[in-house]
Amino acid sequence: MFGFLKKKRDPAAEAEKFNNGLTGLKLSASLQDNVRLMKELFRDVDIMRYRFVSENGKHQVAIVFSDGLVDSGTINENILRPLMRAALPEGRDRVRVMVDGIVETDEAEITDEVKKIVHAISYGDTVLFADGCAEAAILNTKKFPVRSVMEPDSEKSLAGPREGFTESVMQNVSMIRRRARTNDLKIRSMSLGRITETSVMVCYMDSVVNRGALEELMRRLSRIDIDGVLDSHYITELIREARFSLFRTIGYTERPDVAVGKMLEGRIVILVDGTPDALTVPYLFVENFQASEDYYLSFYYTSFSRILRMLGFLMTISVPGLYIAVVAFQHEMLPSPLLINIAAERSSVPLPAAVEAFVMLIVFDILRETGIRMPTNIGQALSIVGALVIGQAAVDAKLVASPMIIVIAITGITNLLVPKLNAPVIYIRLFVLLMASMFGFFGLTMALSLVLIHIITLYSFGIPSVSLDGELSLRRVKDIAIRAPWWDMVTRPEAIASDLERQVPPEEPGNA
Repeated sequence: MFGFLKKKRDPAAEAEKFNNGLTGLKLSASLQDNVRLMKELFRDVDIMRYRFVSENGKHQVAIVFSDGLVDSGTINENILRPLMRAALPEGRDRVRVMVDGIVETDEAEITDEVKKIVHAISYGDTVLFADGCAEAAILNTKKFPVRSVMEPDSEKSLAGPREGFTESVMQNVSMIRRRARTNDLKIRSMSLGRITETSVMVCYMDSVVNRGALEELMRRLSRIDIDGVLDSHYITELIREARFSLFRTIGYTERPDVAVGKMLEGRIVILVDGTPDALTVPYLFVENFQASEDYYLSFYYTSFSRILRMLGFLMTISVPGLYIAVVAFQHEMLPSPLLINIAAERSSVPLPAAVEAFVMLIVFDILRETGIRMPTNIGQALSIVGALVIGQAAVDAKLVASPMIIVIAITGITNLLVPKLNAPVIYIRLFVLLMASMFGFFGLTMALSLVLIHIITLYSFGIPSVSLDGELSLRRVKDIAIRAPWWDMVTRPEAIASDLERQVPPEEPGNA
């Protein structure tokens, strides 16, 4: 792709050179020198704006900002107008005096570090320079174009709030803050990415957070060394355990109500500027089967729905393999009439059942992926019509047996029950099918056993994804296989809050 370049670029080296060039660089007391430095650093950046305020025919003050990232009203009314109407102070600390008594902004910082000033201008702040002063004031004038708050398409809920995170990290923080009106909510900020310096917020409830997971998370975040972080999933791959595992060990959500609910259970939420996906750690395997509306609807309905999701996951990975194991190896497990019907359907099909299953699964995944990538209206029609037309044509042409179409349909429908497991399901399903095609029921059992062993050995920030300690009680499964009534869910998940003081269950349900 970049073969036309004569010399191979090293972005990491360039970023390090740029940062090292600014590290330790300080402002001078000359206004002209400071403005000249800004113009040199932002050379060929045509959206930069430089505005001077003069007194007695000499430039005394200059403000520098990046057009399109600032609130022009704030600059005109709260910065420029007061500076032009007031008597400008003298002395080496005149910038501090202007910030304290002239400029009207809600947030200001005095600094002499050029690197901090460059970052502030690039992020929508306005920098105030004054002649004779070796310091500058960083004034908050940010105003980014962001989309409005709406319900996330990937996490639509039957009941509950309709708000979803946006690409503005501060707006996301405000939605969390509005739901958790307590000083127990801690928000720690940092910047990741040598070039992008993306703002990242780590949010948690101080009284209930798992301290071990928090310390481990901060340690891993501090070790991230990358040019840019453009999405929260960059961080996911850099800090997760079992990096080559198919299953997630870090959760994600676009709903602020879900994020606050996770924090109340002792988890930690990571917000990244520029992306609506919030990360949650630690992440338990059962969270793949939980949905936000589980806690807003009747516990009878949501418990049944959750059991269906778990059953759907088991079916979508095992049904093709089970069908091949029965048809190709263990015929005696089928009733005689059903066996005769399947044999009659397969008598005119040229391909072996295993090859037939592999081909149909690949075709199904192609149709599904095409439907996702196409525009919404076209994609839905293409997926449905494509499946119907290709399936019927394949049966009529005697390329595929009718029972195989039913098997693939069941597999595809049950796959939709667990959208959080779409990626691992694709590979696991093919692996189980391959083992069943070679060894029958023995291969099917071995494949499912290997998947189960892998799941129970997963950890998320030192916490096992599946807890197997031999104790089975309602207290342990109240929010796993089922969703117990709210008056019964008075303790936090033990797997996450194992190092915290347990809450004492109330004596009467009304006190929950």
